[in-house]
Amino acid sequence: MEDSVKGFIESSFLDWPGKVAAVLFLPGCNFRCPFCHNRDLVLGPDTLKNIPFADVIESVERHKGWVDGVVVTGGEPTVYGGIERLLGRLRDEGLNIKLDTNGSKPETLKRLIEKGLVDAVAMDVKAPLETGYYSKAAGVPVDVPLIRESIHMLAETRLEVTFRATVVPGIHDEAAVRSMVDALHGRRLTLRNFRPGDVLDPKYRLLRPFSPEEFLCLERAAA
Repeated sequence: MEDSVKGFIESSFLDWPGKVAAVLFLPGCNFRCPFCHNRDLVLGPDTLKNIPFADVIESVERHKGWVDGVVVTGGEPTVYGGIERLLGRLRDEGLNIKLDTNGSKPETLKRLIEKGLVDAVAMDVKAPLETGYYSKAAGVPVDVPLIRESIHMLAETRLEVTFRATVVPGIHDEAAVRSMVDALHGRRLTLRNFRPGDVLDPKYRLLRPFSPEEFLCLERAAA
């Protein structure tokens, strides 16, 4: 079975802080975050062209010595049926691997970590860990105890771990950010300001992001 890669960036300075990384995008997601910018990967992955996995490997091989590793993102990689096989193939090439996840599949995440298939994990925390609040931010009903399980597991691991959140007017405020930080077992929360544009929910496409001053207040709440 050929892996269904739907996007590939040969080198990025942004997706793995401190490293130059290739970025591999997988299709599908179990969330419907209204502010998501990867709407085609979430809603219509079948409309996107498949990128042969052999082309990904060839590119990474060609850039060895320049690229430090591969970021596997989506969508949501842990709902991808062949995630373990795909990461194993990357690992067979001697590559360092960072996984981006929403933390909704802690059993899958635990298995990938225990099998040594990832070196770093970035988990997006959507909102305070209250069912109604979290489900609003995720766009679907969310089993919040599973999110808590992933946070706890990642907070305890020795892997390189980043917890991050996109803050959106109407969803987040300083109190929300402080609540999110309190759930992270002493780990830091990195904030990103919402960007309007071609996001999943049309109502959010013209929404004004936080001003620099407002965003600074949120960052202080996260400190």
